[in-house]
Amino acid sequence: MRQISSSFTFEIVPGETVPMMVAHSTRVSVHGAPLWVTRSNDVEDYWLAPGRSLRLRRGERLWLSVDGASPACVAFVAPLPRTAVFADLVQSMTDWWAARFGGWRTV
Repeated sequence: MRQISSSFTFEIVPGETVPMMVAHSTRVSVHGAPLWVTRSNDVEDYWLAPGRSLRLRRGERLWLSVDGASPACVAFVAPLPRTAVFADLVQSMTDWWAARFGGWRTV
């Protein structure tokens, strides 16, 4: 099994099945061909059309394959830690406040 620990992208060719284990909550999105996703502890299978995404839970296992004749580009995007999200929010508010009331402009 291969752990998902950060954001990455790879390609799955038709006829290939890729087993994975989700180490952290993340989101999978697909481009190119539709993706067939089988999840552990779930009786349903998921078919993701290009441009669609699916939220994944920490600890679940996945089996990914292409549903079609062309390859699929699969991207796993790990969410930012809460501290990074909070820092971005504070920076945005500071920039807004400075632009609105401070007279200085950031270029």
